[in-house]
Amino acid sequence: MTTATTFQDVFGSPPAVYARAPGRVNLLGEHTDYNEGFVLPIAIPQSTRVAMRRASGPRSRVHAAAYGRTVEFAPGTDAPTDEGNPFARYVSGTLLEAAHEGLEVPALDIFVVSDVPIGVGLSSSAALEVAVLRALRDLLGAEIDDVRIAQVAQRAEIEHAGVRCGIMDQMASSLADTRSALFLDTRTLRRQLIPLPEGSSVLVMDSGVARSLATSGYNQRRAECEAAAAALGVPALRDVDYVSAVEQLTDDTLRRRARHVVSENQRVLSAAAGVDAIGFGQLMNASHASLRDDYEVSVPPVDRLVELLQQHPGVFGARMTGAGWGGACVALCRYGEQEKVARDVLPAYADLGETGRALVPELDQF
Repeated sequence: MTTATTFQDVFGSPPAVYARAPGRVNLLGEHTDYNEGFVLPIAIPQSTRVAMRRASGPRSRVHAAAYGRTVEFAPGTDAPTDEGNPFARYVSGTLLEAAHEGLEVPALDIFVVSDVPIGVGLSSSAALEVAVLRALRDLLGAEIDDVRIAQVAQRAEIEHAGVRCGIMDQMASSLADTRSALFLDTRTLRRQLIPLPEGSSVLVMDSGVARSLATSGYNQRRAECEAAAAALGVPALRDVDYVSAVEQLTDDTLRRRARHVVSENQRVLSAAAGVDAIGFGQLMNASHASLRDDYEVSVPPVDRLVELLQQHPGVFGARMTGAGWGGACVALCRYGEQEKVARDVLPAYADLGETGRALVPELDQF
């Protein structure tokens, strides 16, 4: 069933505009964006699609195919949170922030369909926010560029979903593609597309462990980084140039958090400067060790999946991706071998008592 047919089934007549935005996987640069540092995400084939039109009545209606529910709310208000449709609050928050940006947002009919996995660290929320803003831009003929869309989407996530996220997810969904990684300086928004290393390809695997940023330690980690920056006398950990500088921190937790952020920024800069696939893989392996040991955001099943990937001869390097506490892993594979890697690793992962899945198009289970 196509988006147009589904929209018409729900709302009785066709939509006026369509838009889409991809999810993303972060190759390097985890937990650096809210520290004003450097990131290196790439878009994934899975995306969120939005169909939209002006509503005939006074209230907005949003229907998410994944939940089979339609939620109504008045323009200029947040959607209720008890309607069994967590998408609705993201949509209403995005529309509210668009209005704060100066757009005249009418009552709308909105249909959402997505194959971006939810709760595995692939930015399903950012894809939704960006897709809604792209559709609204087309519907209103608004002059709002892709960078501004990302900034408005970020505000929606912070103010209405309660996640103090950085700008990476929304910028990646708004600007990245599936062929090149997006090197992004999250302080200045300086950006550059960086081709993947020659002879390599990306494999994303879901560990089977779902997580929620609002209930995980994400906001706690951000507060710890702010405390570490204050103790070091810098505006943000991005301003610390050498890992050795964090050793002066007397609090062990703050020292380890800062060590991860500073070393992770250096890994992103090394990759952006140009490394071959072997070197890139080594940076990914080091990133996972840092996230596991210093930042403490990995969990045992994710560590086991990463280890299986790292040991495979078709893999240059692998790491957890996303904020952590479950979710997805990403591997840099030899070009054309990602399917073989997935088919080899999944049974071995199952033998350890875990259930995962590969998120390459040929193996997609959605």
